[in-house]
Amino acid sequence: MLNIFTLANGRLVQEEIEALEELSRFQPIWVDLESPTVEEKRWIKQYYGLSIPEDAMDEDIEESARFYEEDNGELHIRSDFLIDDDENPRSVRVAFILNQHNTELRSRGVLFSIHDEDVPVFRLLRMRARRAPGLIEDAKEVLLKLFDADAEYSADTLENIYDELESAGKKVLSGNVSDELAGEVLGLIARQEDLNGRIRRNVMDTRRAVSFMMRSRMLNAEQFEEARQILRDIESLDNHTAFLFDKINFLMDATVGFININQNKTIKIFSVASVALLPPTLIASVYGMNFKFMPELDLSYGYAYAIVLMIASALVPMWYFRRRGWLK
Repeated sequence: MLNIFTLANGRLVQEEIEALEELSRFQPIWVDLESPTVEEKRWIKQYYGLSIPEDAMDEDIEESARFYEEDNGELHIRSDFLIDDDENPRSVRVAFILNQHNTELRSRGVLFSIHDEDVPVFRLLRMRARRAPGLIEDAKEVLLKLFDADAEYSADTLENIYDELESAGKKVLSGNVSDELAGEVLGLIARQEDLNGRIRRNVMDTRRAVSFMMRSRMLNAEQFEEARQILRDIESLDNHTAFLFDKINFLMDATVGFININQNKTIKIFSVASVALLPPTLIASVYGMNFKFMPELDLSYGYAYAIVLMIASALVPMWYFRRRGWLK
């Protein structure tokens, strides 16, 4: 899918391109390619003179090769954006190419973005740019606003993690934690820990991208200050992610502790039962010895007496344990 974005009365306007001829009708500041086809890449090459690298969205590219500037002035930035999906939270690699020094008028100041699936941050920026005139002025502003929206999206996701952990904490600290509930809570905590780790990696990647833009001297004074504000926001998110890791560890330890308590209760039952059955076992062993004359034969009710004695010897320890509160 090929979408271009132009400025009209200070607002960002989106147009979906379905033919090469349609490109000549617009002067975009942002060209977005979502899962581009070979034909769409050919259109970009033919009209804008831009060749999209084959490894643009590779996941195994070296970290040092994700931010660089070509000899012709093209800036290449590969950054990860978070998708907070309940079933499958993940990061999506996006390749940015900022063409701002090309001598051709039609390709001056254009941001190209290439990615495999729709990114929530992109939708958020499109919605804001349509409603707020003057929010975006050029291609560099688009890139900065994307990173700004990415930091805000990470902050919103962190708030959701806070809510989920608060719900899990109420369940764990209620004091009545069954094995089924403990398993459910452990699954929830594990998902939030994974999401929190992805957020931490995402903001680290965003920090590197914004720092690269600041070092490249491509920003004016106002944009440079905006970039510094984005870095300050990211720094505050680091503190939240660190706190959440501590909270997750606490809830994990508390849940595992309740699981151990439940297991100890089960073991205690077997321990009490084994102690209570020791006297009957001793009596049965004595009466079962191979005497020359079996003692119980000398009594009219020898066997009945032995059985009653065994039951009484088992009930007395159980009564004592119950009185001490060990059976609760």
